[in-house]
Amino acid sequence: MHRPRTCAAGSSAAASAAYRSGSSLFDMLFGRDHDFSNKAGVVHSEVLLPDGAPEQWREREQLWNDVEAAEIRKDAQLAREVEFAVLREMPEADGIALARDFVQREFVDVGMVADLNVHWDIGADGLAKPHAHVMLIRD
Repeated sequence: MHRPRTCAAGSSAAASAAYRSGSSLFDMLFGRDHDFSNKAGVVHSEVLLPDGAPEQWREREQLWNDVEAAEIRKDAQLAREVEFAVLREMPEADGIALARDFVQREFVDVGMVADLNVHWDIGADGLAKPHAHVMLIRD
């Protein structure tokens, strides 16, 4: 699944990143914390950078606040989001490695910054429902 993240949607990129990463981020746009550190199921979270991207963007809060500060249009597209399933039959570590390798090859290696978050939730059927959320920007 692919969807754009825009300013006009009424939420910030920092809030979206905090939710997907299950973390707490300060949002300079709204001057508040978005705390999702109690969110269950987030088993892996990292920012992957292409060659030449600012090293400080490895820090998620810095990345998304910089992205929001750079956009002046109210309807600006701040990021693209991709979500994909991970095979539930895979061990968790293998699923994380697969997601990371895919994101590196398909997005980061072609110049995109990727905020990768792997969730290992339990579905309605009581079985694992592993999936990944990736927020992307072009460096």
